[in-house]
Amino acid sequence: MATTAQLFEEPFDADEYIERLAWRTPGGGSKGGAEAFDPKRLLEEFENHIEELKQLDEKIQRRVEKLEHQCHREAKEFAHKVQDLQRSNQVAFQHFQELDEHISYVATKVCHLGDQLEGVNTPRQRAVEAQRLMTYFNEFLDGDLRSDVFNNPDKIKEAADIIQKLHLIAQELPFDRFADVKAKIASKYHDLERQLIQEFTAAQRRGEIGRMREVAAVLLHFKGYAHCVDVYIKQCQEGAYMRNDVFEDTAVLCQRVNKQVGEVFSSPETVMAKLIQNIFENKLQAHVKEKLDETRHSDVEQYLKNLYDLYTRTTTLATKLTEFNLGSDKHTFLSKLIKSIFSSYLESYIDMEREYLRTRGAMILQRYYDSKNHQKRPIGTGSIQELKERIRQRTNLPLGPSIDTHGETFLSPELVVNLLQETRHAFERCHKLSDPSDLPKNAFSIFLLLVEHLCVEHIDYALEIGLSAIPSSDAKNANLYFLDVVQQANSIFHLFDKQFNDQLMPLISSSPKLAECLHKKKEVIEQMEVKLDTGIDRTLNCMVGQMKHILATEQKKTDFRPEDENNVMIQYTTACSKVCAYVSRQVEHVRKSMDGKNVDTVLTELGVRFHRLIHEHLQQYSYSSMGGMLAICDVAEYRRCAKDFRVPLVLQLFDTLHALCNLLVVAPDNLKQVCSGEQLTNLDRNLLHAFVQLRVDYRSARLGRHFS
Repeated sequence: MATTAQLFEEPFDADEYIERLAWRTPGGGSKGGAEAFDPKRLLEEFENHIEELKQLDEKIQRRVEKLEHQCHREAKEFAHKVQDLQRSNQVAFQHFQELDEHISYVATKVCHLGDQLEGVNTPRQRAVEAQRLMTYFNEFLDGDLRSDVFNNPDKIKEAADIIQKLHLIAQELPFDRFADVKAKIASKYHDLERQLIQEFTAAQRRGEIGRMREVAAVLLHFKGYAHCVDVYIKQCQEGAYMRNDVFEDTAVLCQRVNKQVGEVFSSPETVMAKLIQNIFENKLQAHVKEKLDETRHSDVEQYLKNLYDLYTRTTTLATKLTEFNLGSDKHTFLSKLIKSIFSSYLESYIDMEREYLRTRGAMILQRYYDSKNHQKRPIGTGSIQELKERIRQRTNLPLGPSIDTHGETFLSPELVVNLLQETRHAFERCHKLSDPSDLPKNAFSIFLLLVEHLCVEHIDYALEIGLSAIPSSDAKNANLYFLDVVQQANSIFHLFDKQFNDQLMPLISSSPKLAECLHKKKEVIEQMEVKLDTGIDRTLNCMVGQMKHILATEQKKTDFRPEDENNVMIQYTTACSKVCAYVSRQVEHVRKSMDGKNVDTVLTELGVRFHRLIHEHLQQYSYSSMGGMLAICDVAEYRRCAKDFRVPLVLQLFDTLHALCNLLVVAPDNLKQVCSGEQLTNLDRNLLHAFVQLRVDYRSARLGRHFS
């Protein structure tokens, strides 16, 4: 295998190289098997190849040394060239500095010479200009305008420049000697001014922006420049208001004009500001006055809606107009324009808002009560009513005659939605139309009206009627509707609370009025809770009274002392069945009427009273052995009914009562052991003794000895 440098190019694998060398050597590879392998031949080939590699290495080394020597020589030559170039560059830089100094010297001389020439030329130009103006002045003095500049319409721009300067000069001349010539110059001044404005107007109608720009530049030095701007503004608005939407037309007009004024006038921001001011003070103000004045005294609701809509659209338009260049303080400028239009309406806004809400709320309430054919009862106030309220809260006695509402709660979701809707619109108008400093105060006044109409006149009144409609606890077959009142009152108050948080809080959150609003809301909640608690308590009393009535009429003494102890076929008594059915209905009623933790609270109270009633009821009878078993069955049924309460305390009470009833049937010898049981060991022994005394065999079996 020929040995060359190409064999060692990357990537180089030494093992592969040796294998390839051995494979090419006869007798050195695996070809022909173990017998064909010749190690001596392979060793000889390796030694020869090593010699070739040494020779190749020497050859490459000589070549490397030659290249290194050549590289050193070229590096020295390049370094000499760089030094020569540096010296040449230094010489060129010195020449450049000398040339720069020379140019600066010449430039200084040229500037000095220019200043001298200008010093000579400027007085000369002034003299020429003065002579020219004196020539034209003489023509006015003679009364004969012979110059072509005054008679050629194409030279109106030059004539305007001359007459403007002559007009300034004439103003400095004494009136008594030059009155005639001053009048002639003034006449020509006004005549040219009028012609320029006419030319500007004609160019505007033709849409010639270039000509408009030229004429406007000439008129800039005339007193009639402002009149030119006025004409431009007036002509811009011609045909711009063809639709019924003045706000949209204004936005389109300003967008179009804004592109044009920058090409025509030297100070476009002033022209745009004047255009917008003209539109606000004329078009918009007239539109607002027409819309509001026609409903201000005839339809307050429509007036408030129109005021809100017009003010909102005007502020939206102003926001769009801030995109244009109107000067340094465009926001203040636009705010003043809006204020000039609406100030007279905004001053009286909140008074009209309150009066409208007061009237509207009263009308909604009256319309509802009329639909129910109900004449509102006056709710008493003062010390007598407060005394009645305190007595009712402490004793739960019904003060005054009970009212039959025939199941009517006198709470209307539709009425509530209408009141909240009106108040929501009022809050929106208040937010938009009130001055920021008056916003919290105005929002609070609207909130007070909502409290008056919704909470006092409707919810509180319905609670009062509901309380009056609750029958006495000893009434028979009483219909209890107060829980329906509670359910609807809770739903309504959730809506009231949502509006308080969503609409009112953002308006007062950073003001002292927040504390007043929260206090008022807390006060309203507490007043309602007192009446709700009172009504619920009296309703629970009525429920217990109804249960007591069922037990009194359905439970017989013979139920627990049957004549035939061996022929008792019932699982529980009729009284128990009816009471459990009644209780189940009332539990379901409570669940539908309450929400959250209130359900457990009311059911706990009802369950405790239910247990107390059954406990006291069972103590009114004496029990035979079979009667005791029937009592246990009744209590088991009561306990099953108590599970519907889903209140651990109530179930525990009935478990204990069930354990007590076991004392009625347990064998006399086991009585002491049962009294020491897990459920009874913590009870008062007098209570256990009282239950044992209800057994018919109490004396005969001498059961009292177990408690002595």
